[in-house]
Parts: sequence; C-alpha cells; structure tokens
Amino acid sequence: MTAHTAAAARVRTGGPKDDGPKILEHVMGWTLVVVVAMLVVQLGLL
Repeated sequence: MTAHTAAAARVRTGGPKDDGPKILEHVMGWTLVVVVAMLVVQLGLL
C-alpha cells in the first residue's frame, strides 16, 4: 500500500474545510446571544 493509497483510504473526520452552511452557524450563534441576554436580564445580573 503506497502512501497515496493509505491517505485516500482514511475516513474524513471533519474540520475547517467541512463546514456546513454558514448562515445556519450565524443564526445559531445569534440565537445563543439573545438567549443569554434574556437570561441575564431575567436574573437581574445587568
């Protein structure tokens, strides 16, 4: 088995090049920000 064949046979485990849709990541990030902000306000920490 050559090095090229061994490299091609490896299973991809994800990483920076396997990102999903960027819009979903942004929406989930902003949702988290809003939820944390609501929690802070409700608890009176601000």
